[in-house]
Amino acid sequence: MRPSGRAPHEMRAVSFERGVTKHAEGSCLVRFGDTHVLCTASLEERVPPFLKGKGAGWVTAEYGMLPRSTHERMRREASQGKQSGRTQEIQRLIGRSLRSVVDMKLLGERQISIDCDVIQADGGTRTASITGAWIALYDCVQWMMNRSMISISPIKDHVAAISCGIYRGVPVADLDYPEDSEAETDANFVMTGKGGICEIQGTAEAEPFSQEELMSLLGLARTSIADLVELQKKAVGL
Repeated sequence: MRPSGRAPHEMRAVSFERGVTKHAEGSCLVRFGDTHVLCTASLEERVPPFLKGKGAGWVTAEYGMLPRSTHERMRREASQGKQSGRTQEIQRLIGRSLRSVVDMKLLGERQISIDCDVIQADGGTRTASITGAWIALYDCVQWMMNRSMISISPIKDHVAAISCGIYRGVPVADLDYPEDSEAETDANFVMTGKGGICEIQGTAEAEPFSQEELMSLLGLARTSIADLVELQKKAVGL
């Protein structure tokens, strides 16, 4: 039995609240149960130096956890003078995931920066960030199209993510913190709306997991991400 009482395939309640900040070109407060992440998209009329003059844009991401997003207050990374390896890994994952579904040529020589700030953490912050960031990115692109900055959307597909794992010998989807802290295997899956795989991160916390277990987790992830994509479509009115 899962601590939450959910069935193995059952995700937590997921919601998207759009337009939650006044100044950002796109924003979304995403909730996966008690994990809440504010995702904002900012349009910048510049590109990284390696793209200057090439007629292509860029999508990048930053990620952070607020001091009381967890049970005990954590220090702000800025006060320590550097980002942790975990933070750098997650924000690179978010950026890669979003770029996988964007045509950079159609974006033009512009950069969209996505900020994912964890307000409350209960497991799956990186997967919630990716899923909510797509909404913020979509709204930023719509903002551009409404102002005739671009005529064709550069977004080629949806992208969403989910955590899955082996908890007490059973493959389960969307781990919350009690499950994540005890899981024998912990994995994160990022996929597109068409079912393409962007990234799989999987770690055995105790005994190595089998190919059969990996395929079980992949099956759970495919179903969950398909459901998340439908929720994204409903949120943006597609």
